[in-house]
Amino acid sequence: MLVSTAKLDQMIDHAVGDLTVTVQAGMKFGELQTQLKKAGQFVAIDPSYEPRATVGGVVATGDSGALRHRYNSVRDMVLGVELVRSDGERVKAGGRVVKNVAGYDLMKLLTGSYGTLGIVTQVTLRLYPLQESSQTVFLSGEASAVARVMQALLNSGLTPTAIDLLSATVCGKLDLCEQLVCEQLVCEQLDRSAAMGLLVRFQGLAESVTEQVKRLSALGQSQGLTTSVPLAEDQLWQRLGQVLTIDDWVNRVLCKWAVRSAETVATLSYLQEKFPEALARFHVGGGLGQVQFPSVTAADLLEVRSFVEARGGFLTVLEAPGKLKASLDVWGYRGNGLGWMRSIKQQFDPQGLLSPGRLG
Repeated sequence: MLVSTAKLDQMIDHAVGDLTVTVQAGMKFGELQTQLKKAGQFVAIDPSYEPRATVGGVVATGDSGALRHRYNSVRDMVLGVELVRSDGERVKAGGRVVKNVAGYDLMKLLTGSYGTLGIVTQVTLRLYPLQESSQTVFLSGEASAVARVMQALLNSGLTPTAIDLLSATVCGKLDLCEQLVCEQLVCEQLDRSAAMGLLVRFQGLAESVTEQVKRLSALGQSQGLTTSVPLAEDQLWQRLGQVLTIDDWVNRVLCKWAVRSAETVATLSYLQEKFPEALARFHVGGGLGQVQFPSVTAADLLEVRSFVEARGGFLTVLEAPGKLKASLDVWGYRGNGLGWMRSIKQQFDPQGLLSPGRLG
């Protein structure tokens, strides 16, 4: 049996002064952001499937995106939830008060639970005011130079909103128009076998943003990186969000990956060398990324998983042909929390009605 929240698509309450919003779970996330923008506010989450994603889906998957670098994760945005339990009872937790601490923290428990504990029907989210100014710096070049600039950036006093490390193949798809990123710059100056890109966004007061962009650009140029400041940066980030979610490949495999921050460049170099057509993106501040393969075997995925696990990370298969999924453990989790998760699942859903088999 399938349960849909598609018709639960309304905004319930927008407390502009309190910087909170309550919406039904089936509301499209992009539509919510459009409505909030009219009041000069936004939810500080940029999920992978923003045009299609629903608010409930974003919460259920915990899909934070690049903005996690500045604003933390989806868990930190959820102030209250309403859900339907497996026995049909409606339950509410939290509220619209930012410092609400009453009761059991169901919000954090449900975030990232993939529908195994209950059907989220309504969510209250924390909001932020839109920033006065926003600019992005795009740097590209050899992996070693990108690594040096990235480390210097992380150790500096600069305060970026987002930092994304990109494979050369992803850079090559950011070619909307000359105002975004010059296609000639991306395609001809990047050595696709060794190079990669770094996309850094600054937001805040105009004077501060301008100065930080200037300092990072100078740093990139000092290391021999090609540096540009795209004019239509909103479209650039939107395009970047689409690159790994548009199903252009029949047998594509989409994975979530993570490694220790010091290992990101080396891991991306490994992925580019072993899978030249793969598209990879890593949220440096958030510690998570996505990689999409046009076609890959289970043995290949296990090899990649071993590589990232040796560097303190993990690889989870998000999308893949059914036959491939059935041939391996898609989660790749080796921690000690599985028993606890199954125990909580048993308490919430003793008959195993919700997302059956997901914790099997």
